[in-house]
Amino acid sequence: MSDSSVPAASGPEGLTTADGVPLKQSLSRAVRRSRLKALLLVAPLLIFIGLAFVMPIFDMLSRSVDNPEVSTYLPRTSESLTQWDGEGLPGEAAYAALAQDLAAGLKARNLGRVASRLNYEMSGMRSLFMKSARKAGRMEAPFKAALIKADKDWQDPDIWRLIKRESGLYTASYYLAAIDRQFSPTGEIVEKPEYLQIHVVLFIRTFWMSAVITGLALLLAYPVAWLLATLPAGRGNLLMILVLLPFWTSLLVRTTTWIAILQQQGVLNDMLVGVGLIAEEARIQMIYNKTGTIIAMTHILLPFMILPLYSVMKTIPPSYMHAARSLGAGPVTAFRRVYFPQTLPGIGAGSILVFILSIGYYITPALVGGQSGRFITNFIAYHMQTSLNWGLAAAIGSILLVVVILFYLVYNRLIGVDKVKLG
Repeated sequence: MSDSSVPAASGPEGLTTADGVPLKQSLSRAVRRSRLKALLLVAPLLIFIGLAFVMPIFDMLSRSVDNPEVSTYLPRTSESLTQWDGEGLPGEAAYAALAQDLAAGLKARNLGRVASRLNYEMSGMRSLFMKSARKAGRMEAPFKAALIKADKDWQDPDIWRLIKRESGLYTASYYLAAIDRQFSPTGEIVEKPEYLQIHVVLFIRTFWMSAVITGLALLLAYPVAWLLATLPAGRGNLLMILVLLPFWTSLLVRTTTWIAILQQQGVLNDMLVGVGLIAEEARIQMIYNKTGTIIAMTHILLPFMILPLYSVMKTIPPSYMHAARSLGAGPVTAFRRVYFPQTLPGIGAGSILVFILSIGYYITPALVGGQSGRFITNFIAYHMQTSLNWGLAAAIGSILLVVVILFYLVYNRLIGVDKVKLG
């Protein structure tokens, strides 16, 4: 064969496919097509995550700082107060602008929105706005005297400072309220009055009780998971069915069952009285308090601790313990130095799972917690459904989200997410 039949270039740059396309270009196209196919396969999942997870979180974060009411429904007043230095009372122009905004808001039936928004910051603002708005349409200059005549609160500089401060499109007021703080009339951050301080206590209670629930779930789940991993297949499967049985029962049913068991005239107290451990008049109050919440939630979340532990224990060969015993280690030493360290990934996975689920629980604390056993999540629901203060609810939810992320980062630092085993 002559030298002219050999390709002029060696290597992949000089090779071509059957249709004359350079081999390198053809491979590049094939890689792009495979990536596009992979993207199309996961596209439904990405869309679902975006709609069900990312967008709600983004909406929550935006609501926690969003503050359009004052600038939208009191536009003339907001504009006129930009020139006011906050000392004394604003001039006639601000009062005239307020009278126009009140009359326009009453006619458009949207004044209640800005009145409710300012009422979150200072009690009595809603009644002040609605009372003055009914007279604003008949007011004539000088508007300052007319508004003060309609209600003497309009000569309070703190009210005008509040309107000026909340005229911005964004506010930190919701986050301050979520940690029992507020702006003073002069714009400083101060504590709320003691009788209004409730959210910090609820945050502490939520984290403390979640930690207790996690610890109790670990103590109860560890021996059950060990039995599941060591029992013969037949009895192990039966025990697994009993562990999974709560997943097939409504959460509401399980919670109300605990009400029947734990109340003073319930099953548990009847048993204690029947065997003589307590007197009839000394029945124990185990429901509508912290005790009821801890017991019910520990039972409900127990499977979430058992399953990660079981998945790890099942992979530990029994020969490890036999070897430790044969080398002279006692049962406790063999467990402490050989078996227990190998179960740490399951302990970590179950603990972080139960703890995070506990923080976000709502139904069980609401039904069995009473006043002392409710979580901060119950007040998120209250602000969304009753007080309609969605901004404060979003701020509390955002703080919870940040705390959960911090716990996750600490867990990753101490144990490592790569060691987590869920199955």
